[in-house]
Amino acid sequence: MNILKLLKPKACIDYIYDDYTARQALEKMKNNGFTAVPVINRRGEYVKTVSEGDFLRFLLSNEMYDMRDMERFSVEDVPGRVRMKPVYIYSTVEDLILLSMDQNFVPVIDDRNAFIGIVTRRDILRYCYDTIRSCRDAEGITDKAGSAAE
Repeated sequence: MNILKLLKPKACIDYIYDDYTARQALEKMKNNGFTAVPVINRRGEYVKTVSEGDFLRFLLSNEMYDMRDMERFSVEDVPGRVRMKPVYIYSTVEDLILLSMDQNFVPVIDDRNAFIGIVTRRDILRYCYDTIRSCRDAEGITDKAGSAAE
C-alpha cells in the first residue's frame, strides 16, 4: 500500500521553524496541546522533532526560570533527546509500523529531504485493524461467541 493514503499533509498540520525562538516554539506547543512537533527549516526540509521534555531539559540545564530567558535561544539550540526518524515517501507500511512503536507520529520526507507531512500512530493502527478485519471477514473467521470478528 502507498503510505500517501495515510499521510496528513504539511498544509493540514502544525510544525515549527528551526529559527523560531525557543519561547515561540514552546508557546505554540502549549497553545495547541502538543507533546511533540516537527521542526523544519525555511527551505522546507525536515530538521528534527522536539518534545516538551526537550524544552524542560533545556530550561533546567541552562538554569532558566523565566520564559523571557528562552527568547535568547532558537529551536536549533534545543537538543532533541530522542531522534524521531522520518521515512521517505516511497517507504512501506511495514517501515511505518516499526517506527510507530517508538514514535507518536512518523515524519515523511521526499527525495530532497523536504517535509511533506506526518503519519500518526493512530492512522497506522487503524490501517492494521482494518486490514486484519477485512482478512477475517474474507475468510469467514468468527470470534469465540460465534459472531463475526470485529
